[in-house]
Amino acid sequence: MMPYLLSAGAGILVGVIYALLGVRSPAPPTIALIGLLGMLVGEQVVPVVKRLVAGEPVLAFIQTDCARHVLGPHAAAEPPEPPTLAKAETTGGEKA
Repeated sequence: MMPYLLSAGAGILVGVIYALLGVRSPAPPTIALIGLLGMLVGEQVVPVVKRLVAGEPVLAFIQTDCARHVLGPHAAAEPPEPPTLAKAETTGGEKA
């Protein structure tokens, strides 16, 4: 029951902010998507501040957990290794 009440409270707060900013509701798609992105990023502020206060590493947390939460499960995946550059071998004095 509590999550429903919190969700309703957050919705009312956002509605008040929209009214103060003069944004019609429901918001145009672009504004709504930017608002959702802001919500996702805003969710990460508390864990980051907690880590800063505790003296724990923050940058790695942002690059992995925060990125995964905001951008999806594949966002924090290990990047592929860059290909190694092999020297082009020449045969018979000709250049490749």
